[in-house]
Amino acid sequence: MQKMLLVDQEKCTGCRTCEAVCSAKHEGASNPSRSRIQVVKWEWDGFMMPFMCQQCNDAPCVNACPVNALGRDRELGQVNIDYDRCIGCKMCITVCPFGGMGYDPIDNKVIKCDFCGGDPLCVRFCSTEAITFVNASEASMKKKKEAVLNLSERIGQYAP
Repeated sequence: MQKMLLVDQEKCTGCRTCEAVCSAKHEGASNPSRSRIQVVKWEWDGFMMPFMCQQCNDAPCVNACPVNALGRDRELGQVNIDYDRCIGCKMCITVCPFGGMGYDPIDNKVIKCDFCGGDPLCVRFCSTEAITFVNASEASMKKKKEAVLNLSERIGQYAP
């Protein structure tokens, strides 16, 4: 079943707990520069948004890898890195349209979200529930409902 991380930007407080638990799980240290999720902040606008790999169906990173070090886990729908094959060329970082691929400056390797093996810690530790791990079809339905509510509010603004 295809799963995805869904972010509700309005719930994100910018606490960066997701970055801390991600880097601690994967690298054994709480270091945001080694996290597979990055919180982008525009504090003057009150905008905080976690960014991570979007696990694209036609993933540019997979297509750009010259040594086929990136491949898809069909069960969860995630793109994985085979570090035995990876040559560190960073082409995957270059082509990612979302900035979802990262680079670990200490281990000198590309990094990306791997759903923590099916139990994402960013979801478990997000106190505001800004990040959820859902079936892709659930995410689509939630977005549709939000769009309909937004549209109905806008239409209501212009009603006589």
